[in-house]
Amino acid sequence: MKYSELKVKSTEELQKELHALLKERFNLRMQRSLGEAPRQHSFKVVQRNIARIKTILNEKARESHE
Repeated sequence: MKYSELKVKSTEELQKELHALLKERFNLRMQRSLGEAPRQHSFKVVQRNIARIKTILNEKARESHE
């Protein structure tokens, strides 16, 4: 996901996307702990997308308070 694609989404859509990514991250962590080797790249991509969404949500929150 690109930052510009996420920026145009509503807060509700971002919250749903964040929830889905958190579930995916949990599943990847469980796979890694069970010895199954998920691709390290996919874990990194999920982490970065979570960070992007949280950043946008914080920006929108700051804009609404101003």
